Amino acid sequence: MSGLDDLLDEGGPGPNTPEFTVSEISGALKRVIEGEFGRVRVRGEVGRVFAARSGHLYFDIKDERNVLASVAWKGQVAGLAARPEEGMEVIATGRLTTFGSQSKYQLTVDDLRPAGVGALMAMLEKRKRQLEAEGLFDAARKKPLPFLPKVIGVVTSPSGAVIRDILHRLADRFPRKVLVWPVAVQGQASAPQVARAIEGFNALTPDGAIPRPDLIIVARGGGSIEDLWGFNEEIVARAAAASDIPLISAVGHETDTTLIDYVSDHRAPTPSAAAERAVPVRLDLLAWTDGQGARLARAAAQAIALRDQRLRDLGRALPRPQSLTGQARQRLDHAEMRLPAALKGTVAARRSRLAEAAAVLRPQTLSRQLAGTARQLAALETRLQPALGRGVAMRRERLAQWQVRLAGGLRRGLAARSGSFTPLAKRLVPSLAERRLRVGQDRLETLSRRLSRIGMSRLEERRARLAALDRLRETLGYRATLRRGYAVVRADGALVTRRAEAEGAKGLEIEFADGRLQIGTPRRKSTPKSPPPEQGSLL
Repeated sequence: MSGLDDLLDEGGPGPNTPEFTVSEISGALKRVIEGEFGRVRVRGEVGRVFAARSGHLYFDIKDERNVLASVAWKGQVAGLAARPEEGMEVIATGRLTTFGSQSKYQLTVDDLRPAGVGALMAMLEKRKRQLEAEGLFDAARKKPLPFLPKVIGVVTSPSGAVIRDILHRLADRFPRKVLVWPVAVQGQASAPQVARAIEGFNALTPDGAIPRPDLIIVARGGGSIEDLWGFNEEIVARAAAASDIPLISAVGHETDTTLIDYVSDHRAPTPSAAAERAVPVRLDLLAWTDGQGARLARAAAQAIALRDQRLRDLGRALPRPQSLTGQARQRLDHAEMRLPAALKGTVAARRSRLAEAAAVLRPQTLSRQLAGTARQLAALETRLQPALGRGVAMRRERLAQWQVRLAGGLRRGLAARSGSFTPLAKRLVPSLAERRLRVGQDRLETLSRRLSRIGMSRLEERRARLAALDRLRETLGYRATLRRGYAVVRADGALVTRRAEAEGAKGLEIEFADGRLQIGTPRRKSTPKSPPPEQGSLL
């Protein structure tokens, strides 16, 4: 202190006055201030507030005339009871020290509290107006609560009476699965833990090992505004507003109101009331279900009775089923009785028509047609080869004429051109004529081969057609009919189709598939005869 006394000496500087460095003066002032004041409590209004990237918090505490620079280091900020806000009246506790780099003194704050209930309420109203301006209190954004949640998440202290009241009320009304997220419900750690609990419940998956709740209840018992202040923090209000799960706030008693009550989807006056709002009464629900079932049964029975009466009334106006089907049955019976006779008459008519067609279609007619076709084919075959020869001869003759004309034309053309080319023309004309002759001969041979192939193909087509007609004749001939069990009856050499004609005949001849049988005349030895060619068909 002697150095400081020397500095404060009112006498003028003497020749023996010591010299001090700036750091020595700064250090001396630091020791004096920290030694004289030490740990102090200061009451004032928060002025400028600045949060550095390093996590340190710089702010001013002022009154009507002076300003005290204050700082809260990063490790001290988390322990502050309240975060300083501009215009907030606070009581700051810390150590008074100096900051030599800027030649100023400052207060290192390790505890900061609002200065009374009035300051807390003013800060609360300010936060309320800010959140309301952002639309977090709008009724349109509030989500409806589920009627009967399967899983209920409760954010509260695990050791208090609140959780017991909630579990007891849920067990009485409708037992549900409850997940408890333990948090501190007052103090400095309350707000961060409650916000993390709400965010943690929302981060769960519905089908995970720990199921995601269908409803969240944030609950705490009553207390002073300081005790409930954690639920007035902005971090808690924003976490509740961002929750995708419907949330019920049950903080304090009925007269206590916190910021979480405004942003939650439903506010309950007490934790027990929150449990009552979360689930219905199981017995009341069963009674209501039984009543609805009884009403449904009565309504169904009444509807069936009304429709039955309506059906009977409509049935009286309808004719009896017997009268509707009687005429149809009678027509069916008449048709059934007429059916055998109609079938027999149809068969007889078809047989008569078949016999008439067979009488007209004689084998001799088909034989004559086939013979004529064969003769035409043979005539065409005999004419084809001479015709081909004549055609080839005509083509050769025409080719020879063209060769002669070509040779004469070439000679005349070359003679008219120049007499110097006469020996060349004499050699060129025969060679050109020979080449053209060879080309014409090759073309003639090609045409001859093509014509021969065309003639042979035409001939093969005619032969195939003739074979097909022969097969058709065999198919349509009456011999095929005889092989199926039929027979041909002739009386005196004429075809018989009526019984009367057979009775008046002197003798009958019956032709089977393997031969003929004579009846009524001396029987001769019957020998199978080969069928005459080109027989007709009974069809």
